[in-house]
Amino acid sequence: MPLDKTKNKPKVSIIMNCFNGEKFLRESLKSLFDQTYENWELIFWDNLSSDNSKKILQNFNDKRVIYFCSEHFLSLYKARNNAIQKCSGKYILFLDTDDTWISTKIEKQVEFLENNSEYKIVYSNYYIKNEVKNKITLGYKNPLPYGFIAKKLLKNYKLGILTVCLDKSIFKKFLFNNSYNVIGDFDFFINVSLTEKIGCIQLPLAYYRIHTNNYSDKQIKSHIEELSNWLKNNNFLNKDYNLSLFHQKIYVFKLRVKYFLKKLKFIKI
Repeated sequence: MPLDKTKNKPKVSIIMNCFNGEKFLRESLKSLFDQTYENWELIFWDNLSSDNSKKILQNFNDKRVIYFCSEHFLSLYKARNNAIQKCSGKYILFLDTDDTWISTKIEKQVEFLENNSEYKIVYSNYYIKNEVKNKITLGYKNPLPYGFIAKKLLKNYKLGILTVCLDKSIFKKFLFNNSYNVIGDFDFFINVSLTEKIGCIQLPLAYYRIHTNNYSDKQIKSHIEELSNWLKNNNFLNKDYNLSLFHQKIYVFKLRVKYFLKKLKFIKI
């Protein structure tokens, strides 16, 4: 009788939001199916894709895949919130159609959370796969922060959603802000970090892909506008946490410079 590798292991839910993600989708899905941890479900939220994304997904033909299709086009964070409601796992992870995971990601993160009950969320380092420059680099060379790290995240945000594993109970208190199109991850994890300890595995457990679509003019402009508005709406942090938002203002300035340089064709992003 074959050994049941899922026995006594908590079920995890992976959310993949997709809008015309066929270009890198097969590679992304393969990194999920190659995981050493097998007790998972994939909540695949199709946001009215018009390409071959659904056909690529169907080629994997696995009962752990649960397909949902939006009735109408949704913002990314509305789609993520909807997908969260469909999850049945104890833990929730996010994998975008253009990113990939190291094969031991789920196993290492579930083990961490199961053995460290004071944490309900854990993240990791990651690699940056730059398709434009054809180069792979480590995301962060210095140790990443852990514990109550709101102040550190606000000074230097280093938390990538593709690296995160969260206890589903987190979403009883927090959801993504549907009004954002770019910085919803940042807003969500800053809010979580104000009250929750965040664990960290220093190893890189994922690959974040940079390509022309996620560094478009529109994307950079939206990032600048949303982050500028976020700073105005969260001035309470300066008072309640004795925290200067100077670093975020500098970051917004750098984004503006990068955008205008790109418009002038001085640099290639």
